[in-house]
Amino acid sequence: MSYKAVNPFNGKTIREFPDATDAEVDQALKKANHFYHAAKNQPISERAAQLEKLANEFSEHNEKYARFLTTNMGKLISQARSEVKKNVEFAMYYVKNGAQALQPVPYNNIPGKEAHVEFSSIGTIMSVEPWNFPYTQIMRVFAPNFIIGNPVILKHASIVPECAQAFEDACKTAGIPEGAFKNLFINYDQVNHIIADTRVQGVALTGSENAGRKIAAEAGKNLKKSTMELGGTDVSIILNDADLKTAVEGTVAARLNNSGQVCTAAKRYIVQSGIYADFLAGIIDEFSKRRLGDPLDERTTLGPLSSRSAQQNLHQQVKKILAGGAKILWGDPELPQGPGALFNPLIISGMTLDNPMYDTELFGPVAQVYKADTEEDILKIANHSNYGLGGAVYSKDAEHAKHIASQVETGQVAINQPLSSYPELPFGGVKNSGYGRELSDMGIREFVNAKTILN
Repeated sequence: MSYKAVNPFNGKTIREFPDATDAEVDQALKKANHFYHAAKNQPISERAAQLEKLANEFSEHNEKYARFLTTNMGKLISQARSEVKKNVEFAMYYVKNGAQALQPVPYNNIPGKEAHVEFSSIGTIMSVEPWNFPYTQIMRVFAPNFIIGNPVILKHASIVPECAQAFEDACKTAGIPEGAFKNLFINYDQVNHIIADTRVQGVALTGSENAGRKIAAEAGKNLKKSTMELGGTDVSIILNDADLKTAVEGTVAARLNNSGQVCTAAKRYIVQSGIYADFLAGIIDEFSKRRLGDPLDERTTLGPLSSRSAQQNLHQQVKKILAGGAKILWGDPELPQGPGALFNPLIISGMTLDNPMYDTELFGPVAQVYKADTEEDILKIANHSNYGLGGAVYSKDAEHAKHIASQVETGQVAINQPLSSYPELPFGGVKNSGYGRELSDMGIREFVNAKTILN
């Protein structure tokens, strides 16, 4: 498996990394197991202090770490700085709240008996992570498991190897104990070997539905607990009484942030007919303001896709959408010239149930617009999907918006704002968007032994 950093703006190879050997994999497992046993005799407060040093390393060298994001996968430099900042926030949440989330919980409902559940580590966690948020996707797995005392072995996406290496280097600089975290440039046969190892007791994956099926099957075969954060076809519902400016700005940001390469991006706009014309005019105006270009240039407002293969894949998907009867309301479907992976933003309508791409996640700056007359129609469109990761509802009546949000079959919904992840809130989906939760107190309890003590 080739781990190669290629700048997606200019197509130039930056650096290539050698594949990990089987011997290196076995050594990583041995060191991880050593950390696991050592951490059982270490106060959580000591690991919290070590995790805080890691957070400080990222905070104090934001620009250094941000540039790897931009050059490896094309994230706008301003958004790259924001990811490094959020990476720090994820770590600090568990520094401050991890120990409390692991406090024993009393269960004293049995007459004459006392009981409690205590939470403890279980072993090594295999983490398979994607390229779209190279640091925060690692931290949301590593931080809670480090606090628990579970070591983490990482297999990162092959196109962001400098980011994966940078995270490991940051851990070393911050004094994270050997074995607690290890990045390995491995192939999927080696991933399967790691999952099968008895020292590994959990598998966390963020990625495509296809990758999720394969990794979940391997985990299941070996009776290992797994969490899956997969794709989505998230909706933004705009009701007739929505504040137009708020809805336009929020939904456009939610579709075009990170060049549209976000699992919880607003991929489908479902707009009530009374506000449809004004909303459409508003998003066209906002889309037209985006400036394609070099993500290191502060003036650029829409960077490239992560790779040429991602660009070509999305281009073919758009062709199939149009062949299936949909039409472009705004934008140029032809690829920009040049060696990089730029992609023109598009607004598409007319996606019907018989379109071959109807329930396909489009990972890029392509928005789908649906017009609906009634709220019943809106919910029918919203829930006619095999996915359920995120969503948003826009209405001046916040209570009514919450009522609509409760009926959307998805893991999380934002009201009058783009959906974002916060360390204080659980993150995850339903249906083919996966299972399990990351972040918050729920995230830190995914890979624990919840042991009942009865007396």
